[in-house]
Amino acid sequence: MTTTHFGRTIGARSRVAAATIAVASLALAGCSVGDGNDLTLATGSTGGTYFPLGGEIASVWSNNIDDISVTATVGGASVENLRALDQGEVQLIMSVNATAADAVTSSGDFADNPLADPADIRALGNIYPEILQIVTTRDSGISSIEDLRGKRVEMGPLGSATSALAAQVLEAYGINPATDLDATLDSGFGDAATNLGDGVVDAAFGILAAPTGSIEQLATTNDVVLLDIQGAALDRLLAENPLLSPHQIPGGTYRGVDNTNRTVTAWATLYAKADLDDELAYELVRVMYENARSVQHSAARDMLLNTAVDGLGPVEVHPGAVRFYEEQGISVR
Repeated sequence: MTTTHFGRTIGARSRVAAATIAVASLALAGCSVGDGNDLTLATGSTGGTYFPLGGEIASVWSNNIDDISVTATVGGASVENLRALDQGEVQLIMSVNATAADAVTSSGDFADNPLADPADIRALGNIYPEILQIVTTRDSGISSIEDLRGKRVEMGPLGSATSALAAQVLEAYGINPATDLDATLDSGFGDAATNLGDGVVDAAFGILAAPTGSIEQLATTNDVVLLDIQGAALDRLLAENPLLSPHQIPGGTYRGVDNTNRTVTAWATLYAKADLDDELAYELVRVMYENARSVQHSAARDMLLNTAVDGLGPVEVHPGAVRFYEEQGISVR
């Protein structure tokens, strides 16, 4: 397989789960932006970061913007979320920045099946750094990515940025996922962590906040190992993916993992379409950043104005969001 895009995944893309989080619309305070706006935010799988964090952000919006009710749904993650947004099935999505860049340029996963209107995608702002975590256990005997040959590996849900990046990491190490692994699974990370703990698989890829609850729970019953991305393979990966950056997870982030883990990161970003009302876009961005400390999720500590428009690549920022950032003295390209 050859590609130079982060948003590429293997095989057919199918599924967006139907489960939802109902978020109350209490309208406690804030600026009114209209009458009866019901919005849907597509997130990710239940065991990852998007789903619980998205529910918290949706609740903050609902409680602080008059006449707004936001429902956060389990989504198929980046690729499927972008397709759902393009088709008008949802109004807001969370996606990895590099996957969104592929969507608007009709490359990577979107080369053969582009969005109906790729130029209509707009960024609202970054939420937190997406950290690739490649997890195994001491009992597996795996200590490096090279050791994944012939093993059973959770690659991430089909249509997700995890699946795309997992394939690219393996290929950077000369491993063809289709031929060099014993088996590949496509579970959400919660199920992937369970499968890893139960010995169903040998390793799992996840694009997550650090720490993330699924790995913390796994570490209570297993000796967890995080695999490093480094050397020439890291150089190849970064050359192919200009919106990725090197990242280090400090030792001690997870129980029993004392060494620094060398990996890569991108941004989890909030997206809408160009026709989202400007005042509504302004309020969504304002409330999200002004109330970041009230979001009950560890990833919210990285929801910062000074990184809100970093690494957006070719995706335009929504005019309503631009107005807010300019008021805060933040330059938007």
